[in-house]
Formats: sequence, C-alpha cells, structure tokens
Amino acid sequence: MPSHPCLAQQNIPDQRDKPAEGAAPPPAAGPTPPDPAPRTEPSDAAPPALPYRKQLHHLARAVRFPLGVYAASLLLHLVTLAAMNPPNGPGVRDRLLTWDAQWFLDVAQHGYARDFSFTADGLSGSNLAFFPAYPFTIRAVHTVTGLSYETAGLVASHLALTAALICVHRLMLRLYDRRTAHIATVLVACAQPMALVFLMAYSESLFLALAAGALLAIHRKAWMTAGVLTLLAGLTRPVAVALIVALGVAVLLHMRRECRVTWRPLTALLLSYCGTPAYLIWVGVRTGQADAWFRIQEAGWGTRWDNGAAFTRFLVETVRQGGGWVAVSTAVLVLALVAATALAWYGKTWPPLAVYGTVILITTLGQSNYYHSKLRLVIPALVFLIPAARALARVRTTTAIVTLAVASLFGCWYGAYMLTVWQYAI
Repeated sequence: MPSHPCLAQQNIPDQRDKPAEGAAPPPAAGPTPPDPAPRTEPSDAAPPALPYRKQLHHLARAVRFPLGVYAASLLLHLVTLAAMNPPNGPGVRDRLLTWDAQWFLDVAQHGYARDFSFTADGLSGSNLAFFPAYPFTIRAVHTVTGLSYETAGLVASHLALTAALICVHRLMLRLYDRRTAHIATVLVACAQPMALVFLMAYSESLFLALAAGALLAIHRKAWMTAGVLTLLAGLTRPVAVALIVALGVAVLLHMRRECRVTWRPLTALLLSYCGTPAYLIWVGVRTGQADAWFRIQEAGWGTRWDNGAAFTRFLVETVRQGGGWVAVSTAVLVLALVAATALAWYGKTWPPLAVYGTVILITTLGQSNYYHSKLRLVIPALVFLIPAARALARVRTTTAIVTLAVASLFGCWYGAYMLTVWQYAI
C-alpha cells in the first residue's frame, strides 16, 4: 500500500558513491591540466543587454497581445453600439454612463449618504448599496488628471479592463498553452453577451482585474499579493466571496502538498476576509442598523438570497410562455453557461479557478434580482469560457478565427441591443 506523502520518509543510505560489486576502482586522480590562457584579443560579440532593457522587452512581449485584444474589442464594441444607437437618442458616451454608472459617479463626486429611509417617493440613501473601491478609483483619476467625473469613470474602467486582460492572458499562459490563452482573452473581451459592460462606468472591469490578478498570484504562490488583491476585490463587489473561497481552496491544497502549516498562506487568507465585511460593518455603523446594506439591497433592487427560487420561476415561466426575446435569450444563455461550467469541472480545470467561477454563478443565480441583469453579473466568472477556449485551440486556425469572429460579433451586438433597445436596467 502506498504511504501518504506526509509520512516521514525512511532513512535509506545513499548508494550512489559506493562502487558496484566487481567494478574496477576509479582511476587515480592525476595532475590538473593548466587553465587555457585568457583571450587578449578584442571580441566582436555584443555586450550583454542591461537587465532593465531585458525586463522592458519581456514586458512588451507579455502585454502585446492583450493590448491588441483590448484595442480591437474597443473598436468593435463602439462601432456596434454606434450602429445600434437611434439617431434621436442619447449619444454613445451617454450610453456608457447610464444606469448604475450614475450611482458610482454620485458616490465619487458627493460621497456616501449618511442614512437611508423609505418614503412614498422611494428609497433614499441607496448609494450605500455600491461598494467603494470603484468610485474611489474614479475620484483618484479625476484628482490626478482633472478630467470630469464622467470621463474619469470611463478612463478608470478602460484602464482596469486593460489590466484585467493582461492578467487573464498571463493566467491562461500558466494554465494552458499560448493558443488557448489567446482565445480565452478574446472570449473575455468580446464574445460574452454583456462584455460591453467592461467599457462602461461600472465596477465589473475593476473587479475582473483584481480577481484575475489574485488568481495569477495564487498560482505563482505569491500569497500576500493574492490576499491584498482579494481584499481590494472585496471592497469592489460583494461577489468577491467567490475569490475568498478560491483562495481558501488554494491554501488547503498547498498545505496538503507541503504537509505543513505555513504562515504566509494563512495570513493571506485572513487578510482576504477583511474587504467585504469591513464595508458592510461600516454601512451598519454609519446608518445605525447592522443589516442596513441588506435592507437597502432588498428595498432598492429586490435583491435577497432565496436559494434560486426566483430564477427557477423565471426559467419555468419562460419555457412555458416565452416572454420575449430578452427573457428567452437570457434563459438559454444562462443554461449554456451552467453547462459550460460543468464541462470545465469535467475537464479538470485548475481548482481555484473552477471554484471561483462556480461560486460567482451560484451567488448570481441564487438571488432574487432582475433576471435581465444575470448575464452582466457573471461576466467576471471566466470558468465557463475555458471549455470553449480549449476546444477552439484544438481546431484548425481558420475554423478558430471564424468561430471567434462570429462569437465576438454576437457578443457585441447583444450588449449593444441591451443598452439601446431594451428599456430596463442591465
């Protein structure tokens, strides 16, 4: 029976220096030959490159493809959005600053409300529902550059998206081959149905940058970096609980392999817990009600944990009665994402990544909020894109390019449709 890896190994004497039975003894050591005379003539070889130049060259090669994907996706999204935008409606820039973007800009410009209340006119003080990292990033960009808050919000999102694509690409390079990494990066930026949100003044781009950076740090065993990034993600969106669970899984697997408890992974895990709870506690102290954030979420957006009952009812009603293009497409696409997540587990995806994406999917579908926001809420999950990326990496280049082009056009069109034709929040 094989022993557990954590059991102490037996002390087996080293036989490498002992001559085999019957073998001739090694020859006696003779005098060491003199070293060759040093070369005095000048060499035509170029001097070695300076370390910083090598680092810059390596950095340029590392970010070249993700930056190209960002530029191409930006162009495709904006062209599609402009083509879909009615001539008498708001401009493209205004479309990117609509819905929840106004809440983030309000926090960045005026700060948080002191309290919240329910009146006949609705809920007041509801900007407390929005976590602080993204609006504070907007304020920082505004302070440094002098740009308007609206422009600063868009700049912050685009900078975060650039960082996110670089981190996603680097993570996929560590997990898979270069071709799979390229395809996965394109899928994240273009092919997801609501990838357009990454270009809006929303917090999804910043959250993906922090989450992908944390996963990359976990894979590199840079535990403290992973802990800090997870903490910051927890101050960006409450769904950072998925990243905390992923870090916990990584720490457990690491300690099981090492057969010992080490302080850095545990410290990183404890640090990661400080983000989301800190903000929830702060809201409770600010308003004088411990459950204030949860009450605001339920009163303002109908969001509460219901074990997926509301979404299950939506699926059943949509299957039975239809309900329009958005309802049907949402149901079909969400079911496809669930199936793709199952395939990712079957394909033995790296456990922290699989856990991270699955928890995002579960927390999104397990809450009773607007069904037409589900596809936006899951775009940072990544895991359901892995099976498609790996499959496309195995086919002919022409087939992969055509498939990615069609998927990207559909993803850009779908986001533009939801932003220009759909009358409700995304």
